[in-house]
Amino acid sequence: MAADKTGSGSDYARREQGYRDRALKLYPWICGRCSREFTYSNLRELTVHHKDHNHENNPPDGSNWELLCLYCHDNEHSKYHEHRLYGGDETPREKEPEPARHNPFAGLKGLLDKK
Repeated sequence: MAADKTGSGSDYARREQGYRDRALKLYPWICGRCSREFTYSNLRELTVHHKDHNHENNPPDGSNWELLCLYCHDNEHSKYHEHRLYGGDETPREKEPEPARHNPFAGLKGLLDKK
């Protein structure tokens, strides 16, 4: 039974393939972090990440999944592992980044009108 939770059992592999197939049908083949696009030739490098880190939580609508490339997936799990080791006030996913405030085209209309 323990082998199934670590990813080495046949039941785990079958379950993983099931939610992977569903996620690939639900979402575009783009990494949710770095926006890298994937095709059939490199699709094996796109992984399904469980947002709550619970591999048993596989809702049919895919709300607990996001597609990440291998590198972003490793980075996400590293952040989660470091948070569990060293603690913090919130989990890594709770704090959303602030929206950008800089508008690079703010004065463009004025410059174009001068011509």
